[in-house]
Amino acid sequence: MTTKQMPDIFKLQAAQWADQFDVCCVLDNNECANAFGLNEIEFAVAAGITDSITGNEKDDWDKLKKFIDKHSQNSPVFGYFSYDLKNQLENLVSEHDDKILFPSLYFFVPEHVILIDNNEQLMVMSEDADGIMNKIKAQEIKAYHHKPVTLLQKVSKKSYVKNVEAIKEHIIAGDVYELNYCIEFFAENVDLNPLQTYFRLKQNSPTPFGAYFKLNNKYLMCASPERFIKKTLNKLYSQPIKGTVKRSDNSQLDEQLKKELYNSEKEKAENLMIVDLVRNDLAKSSLTGSVKVEELYGIYSFKQVHQMISTVSSTIADGLHPVEAIEHAFPMGSMTGAPKVMAMKLIEKYETTKRGLYSGALGYFAPNEDFDFNVVIRSIQFNSLHKYINVGVGSAITFDSDAEKEYEECLLKAEAMISALS
Repeated sequence: MTTKQMPDIFKLQAAQWADQFDVCCVLDNNECANAFGLNEIEFAVAAGITDSITGNEKDDWDKLKKFIDKHSQNSPVFGYFSYDLKNQLENLVSEHDDKILFPSLYFFVPEHVILIDNNEQLMVMSEDADGIMNKIKAQEIKAYHHKPVTLLQKVSKKSYVKNVEAIKEHIIAGDVYELNYCIEFFAENVDLNPLQTYFRLKQNSPTPFGAYFKLNNKYLMCASPERFIKKTLNKLYSQPIKGTVKRSDNSQLDEQLKKELYNSEKEKAENLMIVDLVRNDLAKSSLTGSVKVEELYGIYSFKQVHQMISTVSSTIADGLHPVEAIEHAFPMGSMTGAPKVMAMKLIEKYETTKRGLYSGALGYFAPNEDFDFNVVIRSIQFNSLHKYINVGVGSAITFDSDAEKEYEECLLKAEAMISALS
């Protein structure tokens, strides 16, 4: 059966069915146009656990390689990499406050998988495929109401501007030439239905890398427009985003804003810096001379914003473990800056909150060792035990950055999450 014969509500029913499990993952392309047309799966649900691996901040990368070797020929594996896995790749630390407490890494082999591919073909992988489909179709979407959640800023505007000016001094000194500086919005003592919040976020901000992830009492509700890294057979792809402008309801003005984004020398410079970093990251995993820029400064439109997205590809080196290809590129340059290691040291100096899953990556390994992972941005993290919400937003700081405008960009990026919570 194709999804053309199925109502749109099926995705909501499948997500609600999966949410009964202690661990589940929903990946949704939301029928968006992927940059450079790289889309193989429209929708995926993974629920239940037959095996799993939880990071403990020591040798996580090697443990994951063994876990993938054990399972990848038989079943897809779903999960995430937290930003703080960087500490196992370089001499770095993450000592800031963390009230969400996602483990450094978590992957699981699901009991049940529901997939819709880009040809709208539905596949169910389960020992009871027919029974699962009947349970999903029988779901009545429940309406939950909660008190509006008001997010507070961990960093004041005054402190933000001061930090941006300090970061620019590092740029002048030659320490870095671009740095992704992020701030936290938060709320405490929150009673929230995470799945319904995800549904609202999905409705407010449909994006090609939307996701819902539940790990016991920890939740991610994600409306990411950005792909981190993808492997298809022997090809690697990375698609960094740098360059954002708000959309307008006026069609003529909206087109004008798109053109202004494309013609912005500042935005192009930021994008190109990260493209060069990504080319270097992919080269570590690829055949010599195979790295190329497939598309530079592509402009793609989403509900709230236009984004500048570039696509870099390469041919993976023979015999390279798929996890190693991710390790060589992690964390994504669009969320660090360049040079990457110094940028991450300065991020630790100027930010006040441990990023955790924010700025990490969520996705899957397929049975043929292909993989696809997003960048965890435009997201809400929630710990239901501690009743704490975290929303991270940021922007790239360069020599030309205006602190006031960068602050406004952060507020723009937070709008969809604020709306979903209020």
